[in-house]
Amino acid sequence: MRARSRLVAFSLIFSLLAAVDPAAAASATIRDGDTIQLGDVVFRLDGIDAPELDQLCIDDHADSWSCGVEARDQLVKLIGGRSIRCDDLGADKTRRNRRIGVCTVDGDTMSLNQQIARAGYAVSAEPAAKIHVKDDVATAKDGARGIWKGCLVAPSEFRSDKKDGPLLGAACRADRDREIRAVLFPDSPTMPPNCSIKAKFAVRARLTGNVGVYHLRGCPSYPALDNPDRWFCSEDDARAAGFRRAFNCRAPKSK
Repeated sequence: MRARSRLVAFSLIFSLLAAVDPAAAASATIRDGDTIQLGDVVFRLDGIDAPELDQLCIDDHADSWSCGVEARDQLVKLIGGRSIRCDDLGADKTRRNRRIGVCTVDGDTMSLNQQIARAGYAVSAEPAAKIHVKDDVATAKDGARGIWKGCLVAPSEFRSDKKDGPLLGAACRADRDREIRAVLFPDSPTMPPNCSIKAKFAVRARLTGNVGVYHLRGCPSYPALDNPDRWFCSEDDARAAGFRRAFNCRAPKSK
């Protein structure tokens, strides 16, 4: 009887501890350079905006490179498989079904928000309600680190397909403006690893509050779409970016 009472007591204590901080105990999935999923909760790192996974930049040798994939890999490296704790600052008004967070790896005194900014893989973004990363971004920019060593458009400009937005970085050249923009917004963007969802900007989709339409493997429209504007790794990512599923796509069967 005593053993059973102790077991119940230990179970109750464990449940209370888990309830206090469920995010810290959850497994982490790195979506991109500024997005972390802990369990069922997706956090966008407060104060920064990293390149999208399918976004290209130009390096200091005038060659294109997958800066979005590099930013994601940099965040993975900073975490190093350790546990993560995120302070929830509220709903993300710019991306659906996501939260704003300040996330820190166990054992670190500096947040991941600041670390990814200092490494040079993000631009400043609102709301930056709890931390100030503008100085970290400015330091990386002055030192031509990460994305700042080359030339790019802000991730927000890339997401909205604003091809005439300002060019950022140490390697931008006014006399090569047209050539640079052709690289940053290719007619046939390369699919990032394991990101097979095709998306296309569409004016009609904006009537329903979306910016475009995405197509899944197996959809009748998928094979014919040779030049997608965006690539996504999951439907959640596509919907968060403002795209809706094509009407001829059936929902995947639940396992």
